[in-house]
Amino acid sequence: MTNPAITTSDTDVAPPPRGEYICPLPHIVESVSAVRRRARRILTHWALPTETSDDALLVISELTTNAIAHALPPAALRLSMSEVGGRHALRIEVTDAGPVQRPRRPSDRPHPAEHEEHGRGTGIVAALSMRHGISHHLQRITRWADLHVASDHTGSAVPASP
Repeated sequence: MTNPAITTSDTDVAPPPRGEYICPLPHIVESVSAVRRRARRILTHWALPTETSDDALLVISELTTNAIAHALPPAALRLSMSEVGGRHALRIEVTDAGPVQRPRRPSDRPHPAEHEEHGRGTGIVAALSMRHGISHHLQRITRWADLHVASDHTGSAVPASP
């Protein structure tokens, strides 16, 4: 006999204190929107500026979609606050078990057309982040991006939530 699955809604999960948040990524495409909703809640709780949150949600969507569509499970999203070059930053990381082995494209097949929907995620992440990259670990790969967290209108850093 197997144990029943336990599910929680976004409202059942208490927001973490500002600093770090880790969310496992179910390996189904539909989970991207649920992860994005949960991340929005966390970023709001952390009182990040709307512009930073909007950019972060797009980066989160790109990185999580990539992990689900092109990598092996398990995968997880990690959000954390840090400082990069003296600036407040939001670090977004998605770690997975590495790429799915796909058959090679025959050399007589044309390359994907420029107008195709897929293949632009890295450009989006690069455009929205201060810096981004890939870290290789034993049997894991982490794709990460650091987004600048703007100061509020008084010039001070965005305050931490209690």
